[in-house]
Amino acid sequence: MSRRALRRLRGEQRGQEPLGPDALQFVLPDDDDAEEEGPKQGSGGRRPGGAGKEGVRVNNRFELINIEDLEDDLVVNGERSDCALPDSVSSGNKGRAQRGNPEAKQDEDEAKAGFPEQSNASGKLRKKKKKQKNKKSCTGESSENGLEDIDRILERIEDSSGFSHPGPPPLNSRKHVLYVEHRHLNPDTELKRYFGARAVLGEQRPRQRQRVYPKCTWLTTPKSTWPRYSKPGLSMRLLESKKGLSFFAFEHNEEYQQAQHKFLVAVESMEPNNIVVLLQTSPYHVDSLLQLSDACRFQEDQEMARDLIERALYSMECAFHPLFSLTSGTCRLDYRRPENRSFYLALYKQMSFLEKRGCPRTALEYCKLILSLEPDEDPLCMLLLIDHLALRARNYEYLIHLFQEWEAHRNLSQLPNFAFSVPLAYFLLSQQTDLPEHELTSARQQASLLIQQALTMFPGALMPLLECCSVRPDATVANHRFFGPDAEISQPPALSQLVSLYLGRSHFLWKDPTTMSWLEENVRAVLQAVDAGDPAVEACENRRKVLYQRAPRNIHRHVILSEIKEAVAALPSDVTTQSVMGFDPLPPLDTIYSYVRPERLSPVSHGNTIALFFRSLLPNYTTEL
Repeated sequence: MSRRALRRLRGEQRGQEPLGPDALQFVLPDDDDAEEEGPKQGSGGRRPGGAGKEGVRVNNRFELINIEDLEDDLVVNGERSDCALPDSVSSGNKGRAQRGNPEAKQDEDEAKAGFPEQSNASGKLRKKKKKQKNKKSCTGESSENGLEDIDRILERIEDSSGFSHPGPPPLNSRKHVLYVEHRHLNPDTELKRYFGARAVLGEQRPRQRQRVYPKCTWLTTPKSTWPRYSKPGLSMRLLESKKGLSFFAFEHNEEYQQAQHKFLVAVESMEPNNIVVLLQTSPYHVDSLLQLSDACRFQEDQEMARDLIERALYSMECAFHPLFSLTSGTCRLDYRRPENRSFYLALYKQMSFLEKRGCPRTALEYCKLILSLEPDEDPLCMLLLIDHLALRARNYEYLIHLFQEWEAHRNLSQLPNFAFSVPLAYFLLSQQTDLPEHELTSARQQASLLIQQALTMFPGALMPLLECCSVRPDATVANHRFFGPDAEISQPPALSQLVSLYLGRSHFLWKDPTTMSWLEENVRAVLQAVDAGDPAVEACENRRKVLYQRAPRNIHRHVILSEIKEAVAALPSDVTTQSVMGFDPLPPLDTIYSYVRPERLSPVSHGNTIALFFRSLLPNYTTEL
């Protein structure tokens, strides 16, 4: 039968002509090329399936929608060969063909002669369908695996984002303690985990479509309310590369230096409005943004203060050198250079805002970033803070890893915060139920050992800790000479400052009843060792007298930035009497200046009364022409 006759027949089946009672029975072929060679259709309106080929009997023409699935099921699940038709179908076809047309038998014999070619063609079609179905299933599985492994893919992207020259030294299988992950620098990543992506990004998506900023940054997301960005004259250059480390420095061009001089004059005037005027002409001057942020924070305008810090970070990140990497942990910035200090302080203030915002995991990543810029000198003394952020973020493994890696050459156990935080991390790790039993037991034993060493080394920290937690100590502990009032009074002032800093920041981590019960057990164990005359007690006492005579300048700088009242009150008088500027607190004594501020003639030195009068009215007034 020709294709035209079949098309006419199909048109009748679609309802153009009235159908008989048997008109809805079809035998469908798998290949259109076999339609002309197959037996001619009988009077019942049946479509031939092709001689020697497998067909499907359909009683409802709407089943044609899923005909491919039916054929695949017949091939895969039905255990019959492609070269043999079912007896019912073949006999039915034969009988109807003989009754409908006397030439049908001859056509059938001819079709049987061409049976091998047709069966091979149908087998190829089925194989193609199987392959397509397998490809669909494979793509479905790969998409699911891609969604599950997206964190792993991001980590590989972050690893490859570092530059090979000058490159970092080869690392061990475990990540370097100063390794920074890009995705954790974005607070939205942490907020999505707490509240869901829809709650966090619901209001941001429409605004992001309108962004016209030229560069995508990691530290901040530019906002449409900011002034249009133009290069403020800030840049970064590579000083040298040695031993796998790269040393960079920010630079100011002549235009930026003029803005810096105007800023210093505005600071001396003690009038924040002068800084606002400067920002109208130089909207991305970093020190002005930092100083005005402090002024807004003192006025309880936290949103504006945070926005100014983000703008300062954006300005400095746009000035990065192409080889400067935030994640490698091998890029260094010398704090002795005033141009670099702005980046340190902007990162620290942003970290403080993130912690107050409830994003300790993101704040921990910023802390690691600041520490990686100069880990040996640690100008902002981030080692006094990183343990607190790790505990708040419940990243106990990282804190333990850092302690194990750096204890040998940095003596972290001699800092009160590490001495108490590391055993607390071990104890909290032993409370988790998803670890094997032997690991939980080992962590609990290590926690008890380290907390006893901390109590022996810093006995003056116990009573203030219990007082901060509103816990009344036992009479045996309160009246004992080792933990009594004499322990707190007899410790050196520098040690008292470190203890006050730790307790003012982290005392609430000890308020859990389970943690307090564990601490009580170990306090009694230490008292038994003291009464027994343990030689370690005397050794720790001698070590306290030698190590904590005076705190270095970076600790004083950290205390000032922390704004913890108990620690600030313990600062020595020579620090409290200095004028402390928010854009540069306690600058290093060995500062490296790349340019010098020009001397400004003071009207007082000339004894000019009129000039002095005008200066009292206009702080920026000068007699220079």
